[in-house]
Amino acid sequence: MPLAAPMPQLDVAAELLELLSATTTEPRPDDRLAALTLTVAADLPVLLWGEPGIGKTAALTQLADTLGLPLTTVIASVHEPSDFAGLPVLGDDPAVQGVPMAPPDWAVRLVRSGRGLLFLDELSTAPPAVQAALLRLVLERRIGTLRLPPGVRIVAAANPRSSAADGWELSPPLANRFVHLPWEHDHEVVVRGLGGTWPRAVLPELDPARLPEAVALARRAVCELLAARPALVHRLPGNDAQRGGAWPSPRSWEMTVRLIAFATAAGASREVLALLVRGTVGDGPGLELMAAMDRMDLPDPEALLADPAAAVLPERGDLRQATLEGVVDAVRRRPDRARWDAAWALLARAVESGAPDVAVVPATALAALRQADWEVPATIDRLAGAVALSRRADRAVARVAAAGGARR
Repeated sequence: MPLAAPMPQLDVAAELLELLSATTTEPRPDDRLAALTLTVAADLPVLLWGEPGIGKTAALTQLADTLGLPLTTVIASVHEPSDFAGLPVLGDDPAVQGVPMAPPDWAVRLVRSGRGLLFLDELSTAPPAVQAALLRLVLERRIGTLRLPPGVRIVAAANPRSSAADGWELSPPLANRFVHLPWEHDHEVVVRGLGGTWPRAVLPELDPARLPEAVALARRAVCELLAARPALVHRLPGNDAQRGGAWPSPRSWEMTVRLIAFATAAGASREVLALLVRGTVGDGPGLELMAAMDRMDLPDPEALLADPAAAVLPERGDLRQATLEGVVDAVRRRPDRARWDAAWALLARAVESGAPDVAVVPATALAALRQADWEVPATIDRLAGAVALSRRADRAVARVAAAGGARR
C-alpha cells in the first residue's frame, strides 16, 4: 500500500491554531462584567479604560459572541473626521437637491443587519478633530444621513494617555457621553481563561414586576440628592485628565437614572451599582449618591421610637450610626420624656448588639437634650461603660499617634 502523503505543514499549523482557539465559558461572578452587560442592556455608550494588553478587546469579542451580536470594530485614530460625519456625494443638481453625506460601508452593514456591537477601539488615540466627529455618532447614533437601528450597541475602549500610542485626552463633550468603567485583570480569571475557560457574559435578567419600583427609586434617589446639592447638577472638572473621564452634568445624571433603574430591576449588587454610578458622574458625586441611597433604606426614626423593643437596626456600622443620629434628631424636633427614654433604649440595644463606638456621638447629643425635670433612665447604666471604654480607646489611639509623630 502506498504511504499517505504527509499533511502540509501550514495545514498542521492551522489545525493547531484551531485547537488553541477552542475555548468554553462558565458562569462566574464578576462585578466589572456585570456592570458592562447592564450598560449594554440599558443601551448607553460604555468606555472601558485599561492598560494595553489587559484584555479589553478580548472581553468585548467574547461579549459579542455570547450575545450573538455581530461585532464591528472601528479604530477611530485611522479614520478621517469625514468617515464619521459622512462623505459628501455630488448628485445631479447640488443647487436643488443639496449634497448628501454618504455613510461608510461598516455603518451600512450595521443598518442592514439591524443589530450588532459597534466597538470603537483605541479611542484615546483619536485626535481632537476625529473626537469632534464622533460626538453625533455616540449621542445621536447618526453617521451622515444614516441612523443606526436600536439593536446596535456602542462600546469603546481606551488606554490612559500615558500608555496610549500618541495618546490624547478625551474632549469633555465626548467623555460626558460615555459610562466609564475601569478594566483590570483578575488573576484567577486570566489563569482559567488561558486554560480554556473564560467567564460568561450574559445580559441581566430584569424582573418585570419590579420595573415601576425601579423607575421610582432611580428618580427619587437622583432628584433628592440634586435638590439638596444643587452644585452637583453640573460640575466641569478643573484639569484636562478629569474632564476626559466621568463628571456630573444633566446628561450624565439622566444616564445615572437609567442605570439605577436597570440595576434595581436586575437585582444587581451594591458593588456593581457603585461602579456604574461612579463611572457616569464621577467618584465624588457617585459616592454621595450611593450614601444617599443607603440612607433611603434606613428605618423610620418614628417607628423605632414607637417600639424600641422590636426595633431592627442596620448591621453596617455607618448605617447604624446614621439611624441612631436620625432618632436623636427626631427627639430634638419633638422632645418629650417618653421619646427621650425610648431613644436611650435604642442606643442601649445598639451597644449590646454591635460596636459601642457608633453610640458615642448620638449619646452625647441625646444627653444634651435632657430637661431639668427628666430623670436619668436606668438604660443609661447599660451603655455608660461601653461608651466610656470606647472614649478611652480613642484617647489611647490618639496618644499612640502623637507619640509616633514626636519620635519622627
